[in-house]
Amino acid sequence: MGKRRLEDAIQQIDHPIEVTYRSFELDPTMGRDIKDNMYEMLAKKYGMTIEQAKANTQNMVQMAKESGLDYQMDTLILTNTFDAHRLALFAKPHGLMKEMTERILRAYFTESKHIGDHETLTQLAVEVGLDKDAVAKMLASDEMADAVRAEEKTGAQYGVTGVPYYLIDKKYALTGAQPTEVFVQALKQVIAEDGNN
Repeated sequence: MGKRRLEDAIQQIDHPIEVTYRSFELDPTMGRDIKDNMYEMLAKKYGMTIEQAKANTQNMVQMAKESGLDYQMDTLILTNTFDAHRLALFAKPHGLMKEMTERILRAYFTESKHIGDHETLTQLAVEVGLDKDAVAKMLASDEMADAVRAEEKTGAQYGVTGVPYYLIDKKYALTGAQPTEVFVQALKQVIAEDGNN
């Protein structure tokens, strides 16, 4: 949702803007195959009832809908996202990181695909134009693991504790799924400051 709002803001600004995606896991200790659904996990994590978890999640679903996204939280499959991050970084030198990131997010939030599963990730990678055998080989190895960990370490140095988190020009941080107008204002401010240098 935050990604979509940033993209909408960029379209409103007549200035070249480069977006770089970085790896960050909300819960690196999460297993690959989780039995709890989203509501059960939230209830346990935050000490709330299932009904409260559903109500909180419904707010996010509504905000996503307002951004043109269709989040299916009832059927979302919780999993460890480390391999999905490895795949996104693997796509980068092929010029497909944005497409891979978008495809993974849609698979997770809208299509309820298991993005911790290597076969699922391989299928998604092929859909965006990556080589099936190369992706399967990468996922079966530790390739890109150090790169993901390095990005997460850099994020920690910047004080990132949650997502979405936006660092603009390595100076200004925005956290959370901010309204599009907040992104527009922040980007215009950075562009104006850069123009004065």
